[in-house]
Amino acid sequence: MSTGEQGPRVFDTSADAEAAFEAAADAVAAGEVIVLPTDTVYGVGADPFSPQAVQRLLDAKRRGRDMPPPVLVAEVEMVRSLVRGVDDRLDAIARAFWPGPLTLIATAPDSLRMDLGDRGSTIAVRVPDHEFTRELLRRTGPLAVSSANISGRDAALTIADAVDQLGDTVSVYLDGGTMSGPVPSTIIDLSGPRPRLLRAGRLTVAEINAVVPGLLEDPDRPEGATQPDAVPPADAVADQPGEKGD
Repeated sequence: MSTGEQGPRVFDTSADAEAAFEAAADAVAAGEVIVLPTDTVYGVGADPFSPQAVQRLLDAKRRGRDMPPPVLVAEVEMVRSLVRGVDDRLDAIARAFWPGPLTLIATAPDSLRMDLGDRGSTIAVRVPDHEFTRELLRRTGPLAVSSANISGRDAALTIADAVDQLGDTVSVYLDGGTMSGPVPSTIIDLSGPRPRLLRAGRLTVAEINAVVPGLLEDPDRPEGATQPDAVPPADAVADQPGEKGD
């Protein structure tokens, strides 16, 4: 579909989910950009295996390749094909918090054919806690997804706000009602010699450390208290972490 001639189409996911799935999957297959609901805010998504589609996503947000989008997948098991050297830390927190508001940055395998921007050797991945979107991901495969907004503006919580910001740079809008935002996912970088909290979000350090003791330094621990030893880090060191911003 030519967005310039026909403009974007909006589908109510609760009124006709099948039509929404079909339109979105067709748009992704054609290398177009869609807006989809998640468990935090609306996201703008595209085929991560198509450099042209990812560039359309970045252009829609008016952002550069220096802020590559994360990749959303439907199941925890699908993450194994996108990252290298899955260790006990990643496996434990993934199973504890996915689906949910947690983004993990890990080292990508050399064979991964995704041009998401200047991501170095890493990839940011998440399994959203949104049943419609996970079913969409089962039909499309992984999607490069960033928050649905022009870079620097607030992420869209309604489809009307997404349309207002992104207009006809998006071909299909999936209206799932008002999102639960505005607090985004928590971002943890597991690609380096020691795990790092890149963005404080819905999940707290205490919640994460309860699953993997000592994984992250707790900013709220009493002064002078000893931080428990972290679980041994992954071997690989990333060139550059994934998305830190919106």
